[in-house]
Amino acid sequence: MFDPRDPAFLADPYPEFARLRAQGPVHRHDGLGLAIAVSHSAASAVLRHRGLGRIWTDATPAEQFVSFNMLHRNSLLENEPPVHTRLRRSISSAFNRGHVERLRPTVERLADGLVAKLAAAGSGDLLEALAQPLPVAVIAELLDVPEDDRSRLVPWSNAIVKMYEYGLPMEGRVAAERAATEFVGFLRELAERRRREPGPDLITDLLAADLTEDEVVATAVLLLMAGHEATVNVIGNGVWALLRHPEQWRRLVDDPGLVGTAVEELIRFDAPLQLFERTATEDVEIAGFEVAEGEKIAALLGAAARDPEVFADPDVLDVARSGGAHLGFGAGIHYCIGAPLARIEIAAALSALTRRLPGLRLAGEPRRRPEFVIRGLATLPVTG
Repeated sequence: MFDPRDPAFLADPYPEFARLRAQGPVHRHDGLGLAIAVSHSAASAVLRHRGLGRIWTDATPAEQFVSFNMLHRNSLLENEPPVHTRLRRSISSAFNRGHVERLRPTVERLADGLVAKLAAAGSGDLLEALAQPLPVAVIAELLDVPEDDRSRLVPWSNAIVKMYEYGLPMEGRVAAERAATEFVGFLRELAERRRREPGPDLITDLLAADLTEDEVVATAVLLLMAGHEATVNVIGNGVWALLRHPEQWRRLVDDPGLVGTAVEELIRFDAPLQLFERTATEDVEIAGFEVAEGEKIAALLGAAARDPEVFADPDVLDVARSGGAHLGFGAGIHYCIGAPLARIEIAAALSALTRRLPGLRLAGEPRRRPEFVIRGLATLPVTG
């Protein structure tokens, strides 16, 4: 079974996923301490089965991870009905007040401006120039974070999400709690300001919804972490894939109408979130594999995305691919609430790149982040 810390596996996990799929749809991974569903149908069943839930267990010792645990105990992602039903209804109501469409022109303007700077420079790190600043700027706009505070958001997010990796050293765990504490304090102050001076931002609408202050704070943090990390890595992984397949890059340059299908294909081809856990709330059977109450099973999203039963020639990048639904945004009641905004961001980035830098190419070897669950690059040197 694969070692999630092996650099060779991290460089290209997909042959190992294919080997596992050929052996069966679900396997026990002793190193991870859970079962993993590797076929598309089994992974989809894990995400949709109501006997499998997101059952949060506090990081321990609990007194050392007060802020981290508070964020997750109050998160939409880590709760099941009836709490999840109330949270999702309230958060969806706030989102549905036009925030996503309100931001579309801003997203396109931000993406175009960032790519224009990269084009003027002639070369640079695509992660630093576009993939990282775009989603954080969008989330900052969504929450109306003051300009002077926006540079703090990415370091907080990067530190907190490392807690989702397996075998994180204590140094990283301490850094995650410190970041969570600072982020929570900042958002409590911001929420208090919005109570006194409401605005056209999401925090104002969340405060008016049926949410506690802890739930408002946890929602804002979730939006940053999920929205930022996923979008950064789809843009980074996706553009790298396109530049390794120059015929697909050229198709996109020549036909801007393919941007919509290209977004979905890039999410599928190199999934930014590779694994998503569930805990059995009763005895459950997934594709013939028995999961006892209290045991964990995970949907291995990267493996599901390359399943030949669903995707023809799954190891081929095809920006015009149609048919087959990837699981990159999840499925069931935990389907990503920020998916429409993420799609707008990724599409805006691709459109700006193909328009302003049609001759984009690699300027060196990218450096990969050494994590498995959240799959992405640390650098992506490019030149126009």
